[in-house]
Amino acid sequence: MHLLLLLLSLVMVAPTSADMIPVGGGSYLPQYTLDGKEVEVKPFLIGKYPVTNAEYLEFVRERPEWRRSKAKSLFVETAYLSHWKGDLSFDSAQANSPVINVSWFAARAYCQWRGMRLPTQDEWEFVARASETQLDGTSEPGYQQRILSWYSRPSQDPLPPVGTVFRNVLGVNDIHGLVWEWVDDYNTVIAATGDSRNKGELDRNLYCAAGVNSATSPSDYAAFMRYAFRSSLKGSYTLQNLGFRCAADFPKGGPER
Repeated sequence: MHLLLLLLSLVMVAPTSADMIPVGGGSYLPQYTLDGKEVEVKPFLIGKYPVTNAEYLEFVRERPEWRRSKAKSLFVETAYLSHWKGDLSFDSAQANSPVINVSWFAARAYCQWRGMRLPTQDEWEFVARASETQLDGTSEPGYQQRILSWYSRPSQDPLPPVGTVFRNVLGVNDIHGLVWEWVDDYNTVIAATGDSRNKGELDRNLYCAAGVNSATSPSDYAAFMRYAFRSSLKGSYTLQNLGFRCAADFPKGGPER
């Protein structure tokens, strides 16, 4: 009986990406911009945690076309959910770890199934600036280096549970230190030549280390690495260190800034 109560209590307190954090919005200077101007970010909601294996299991139970054996190769690579034991099973110790080996198409489908969406690049970067104590921690001593140190380390296997690595002042967990994350418009910025949101589709093969020369903040190498990583992706890619979290528009009459 005591064991049953313990298990039930664990289920009740399990972290869930359905917990949404309100972000009041504001403006920030992206790492790459053609006109050098700040971007306005409207108020929005973002998942407190990355989506977990347990949550993704609910999705594939209800949407069998996204199960490992049935997902179309147009939308996912062969490594899709390769860390799972089968279509509907994975090591129980991974239940609250972030789901990985999911494509942009799959992540987008999951968020739509939840009535949400993937965060935009500007929304994600806006949240990613926050440290434990400041909304903009980019100039905080040691903050950027700590992110870079994580980027330089191999991914843990198995991954830790969500909510155990980093929590910023907004209350958003694991934006750094656990997995890279998909954003909805991951392929819009081409650093070496410009911003494709304004100039049309450009050759991604031109994206290289030289792109740091056109960065608004050349010393923010952590941000440069994120943009470079996103530029290397295609929508069907499934990587063992790439997960996602969902976001949503703020209801009308949202928070005052």
